[in-house]
Order: sequence, then structure tokens, then C-alpha cells
Amino acid sequence: MSSSTDSGAPRPLFSRPEALPKLAHPDGSPVRALVVDDEPMLADLVSMGLSVCGWDVRVAHAGRAAVETARSFVPDVLVLDWMLPELDGLQVLAKIRASRPRVPALFLTAKDSVDDRIRGLTAGGDDYVTKPFSLEEVLIRLHRLVERTGATTQEANELVVGDLVLNIRTREVTRGRDPIELTTTQFNLLQYLMENPRAVLSKAQILDRVWQYDFGGQANVVELYISYLRKKIDAGRTPMIHTVRGAGYVLRPAT
Repeated sequence: MSSSTDSGAPRPLFSRPEALPKLAHPDGSPVRALVVDDEPMLADLVSMGLSVCGWDVRVAHAGRAAVETARSFVPDVLVLDWMLPELDGLQVLAKIRASRPRVPALFLTAKDSVDDRIRGLTAGGDDYVTKPFSLEEVLIRLHRLVERTGATTQEANELVVGDLVLNIRTREVTRGRDPIELTTTQFNLLQYLMENPRAVLSKAQILDRVWQYDFGGQANVVELYISYLRKKIDAGRTPMIHTVRGAGYVLRPAT
């Protein structure tokens, strides 16, 4: 088993995990992380930190459960304790890598000798953090691991959600490679929606970002420009712009 909660407890969470770079797949879906630790409090804390960053997280507390979860969940990154029930972390990594050979893994463990680090890295671990640990450091390291895989890489000037592509530099927009002509305000509104795929944005938030003034009886202008965008983005296609009654609007990849 892994070390006790007292010895393995992380140092306090840094104040703004949301300040880390936002990562997502090119279609707007969240990064997926599988956290495996037989200490529920530690696993839940790491899971909470990643969830605050917008990641989709699953937790397992034993080796076989981790392997089964990985088959259906298909994680982008693994967080593995070494000392686990049923299968240890090295065995879990080997079994998951049999079908997902490129998935990166960070060992988060109380095994802190140099020999342990070398063994973990030699077994295929991409990074190694010992308990007690800084949650801030773990989150940053996981971000870097995922960035290096290229799974979230997009052109620096492009936003991509499903088959919708917006180029910030050229101000060109296409859906399914069909060009879409937008006015400046329509473009700015679409850019804001695409920067926050799957997130429900209120009319007040949209007014503040796109029109730079506070909400004050101007909801009709948001509704009007959303309708303009729908005619250009969604007409004759599976809708991507959705109304969430009483909450605002959300842009999702077409399914």
C-alpha cells in the first residue's frame, strides 16, 4: 500500500489552478486524466485540482480497476501511485501501454529513493513526483506532459471546435471548409464562444466581453447577434449554438 495520508498529504493547493493554460482537444472536448491511488483523499484532491482546470477526470483505487477504466475512458494522461492493491503501478502502466503505447504517465508515490525513481522512469514513466507533494507542481507537470503529446496542439492563430475553424490573424471562418462571412461584431462574438467551447456563457458575460459594458437591459442585442450567427453557422447544418434557458448560450461540436 502507499504511505499514510499524513505522510503523503500534499502541501496546500495554490490559489488559482484556473490560471494554468486552458487545454482541450481540437474539437473542444476536455483533456482526460486517470488518477490511480489507493488513498481516496489524495486521489480526490488531485482529481479536484484537474477538474478545476477543466479536465475530465476518472479515479481508480486499485490496479485492475485502473486497467478496466482506461479501456473505456481512454485517458490522455495517467497519474499513478506505485504501491497499489492487486497490481502495482508499474504493472498497471505496462497493461495500459499495451493498447495505448503513447499515453504519458506521472508516478505520484512515496517511493523516493534514487533507485526507485530510476526504476519508475525506466519502466516507462514520463515524470516522477514523491509524496508529500505540491499539488501546484503536479498540475503544472501534467499540463506539460499533455502539451508535449500534441493531442491539444492547434495552430497558434486558430480556434477549432468540431468542423468550425476561426483564424484570429486572418479573421477567416470556415465550417466544413465552407467560408463564412462575418461582420466584426459577429466575429468577436463567435471568437468568444469558441474560446469557451461547451461552457454556458450568460448574456451578461457576452455583453461584457464583446460589447465591453455591463449588463443593463441590453439582452436583446445579444439575442439578435446570436440569431445572426445561427443563420450563418448553423443554417442547413447540425446546430452548434444552443440556448440554455435561464442561463445563456453554449457552443458545442456538432454530433
